[in-house]
Amino acid sequence: MKTEILKVDKKKPELKKISYAAGIIKEGGLVAFPTETVYGLGADALNATAVRKIFKAKKRPADDPIIVHVYSINQVQELSEKIPTNAKKLMEKFWPGPLTLILKKSKIVPKEVTSGLDTVAIRMPSHPIARALIKSAGKPIAAPSANLFGKPSPTKAEHVKDDLNGRIDVILDGGYTNIGVESTVLDLTSKIPTLLRPGGINLEDLKKVLGKVLVHPAAKAEKKKIEVMKSPGMMYRHYAPNADVILVEFGKNRNANIKGIIAEYRAKDIKVGVISTTKNKGNYGANIVKFLGNKPEKIAKKLFGTFRELDKMGAEIIVVEGIETSGLGLAVMNRLRKASCRIIKV
Repeated sequence: MKTEILKVDKKKPELKKISYAAGIIKEGGLVAFPTETVYGLGADALNATAVRKIFKAKKRPADDPIIVHVYSINQVQELSEKIPTNAKKLMEKFWPGPLTLILKKSKIVPKEVTSGLDTVAIRMPSHPIARALIKSAGKPIAAPSANLFGKPSPTKAEHVKDDLNGRIDVILDGGYTNIGVESTVLDLTSKIPTLLRPGGINLEDLKKVLGKVLVHPAAKAEKKKIEVMKSPGMMYRHYAPNADVILVEFGKNRNANIKGIIAEYRAKDIKVGVISTTKNKGNYGANIVKFLGNKPEKIAKKLFGTFRELDKMGAEIIVVEGIETSGLGLAVMNRLRKASCRIIKV
């Protein structure tokens, strides 16, 4: 298969290019496209055969459900048995935007999308290219991140090409994504709304609308057995570069720990990269240092791309400075914990 790459104006998507890509979706093909979070790999959500192609292209386990992207509330009504009051409040406040809601599914949703569950994950993206594609296709689009399973999510078209070239039909190149980490996933089928994955909408903002929100251990990436996955990114190691990631969590002894770790690996002639999140970006004696900024929004936007960059630069170990978990920091730390093979708490 030859993968086409079409550059699309992210502010005013060209109708001809969007219609072409939508035609591929209608015919059961795969199209990668930018959203405000990361690039997604899209297929007709109501076509079971097309959805199976997503799993094959990504090498994704069949028990990992896929988020369905919609253009309108009418599509939500088709996909779900009922839209609860809480969902309506959240849609009014945060949609279009980086919030995924888990609802009871309707009969038209294929089991391939939901991994056999009776629930479906739905979101309405705000990115102009994503919205134009869904509207032109005239049907909801199932779309996980457009990368090989377990690898860092793509935040530009080049990342998609690196992972999926020759495995999918088209990549719509809309430049860099804005947020850089995936959507927040909130389960509304539980007695109390439950955060399954932190993302572009902060927990604090959800609580302002809903009052009480439970936080699933998976949202913090705590090491606890998960019986059922209702959301992507709950069970398996995710977002990981080829290099082994060591996360040194936020604390007063963090810098000393980082220096010790780097010295240990450098003594063995192992190439070490550091992802720095502090104002005082010291190199700690590492081979490579990448400073992402000291605000969660900047860190989130650059994180996955930096993982990929360090891989290309030959880093064998990547040591990352952890940050506090308030606001978007919870989403950043979720991704770092999931990507890490070793976590040091200080």
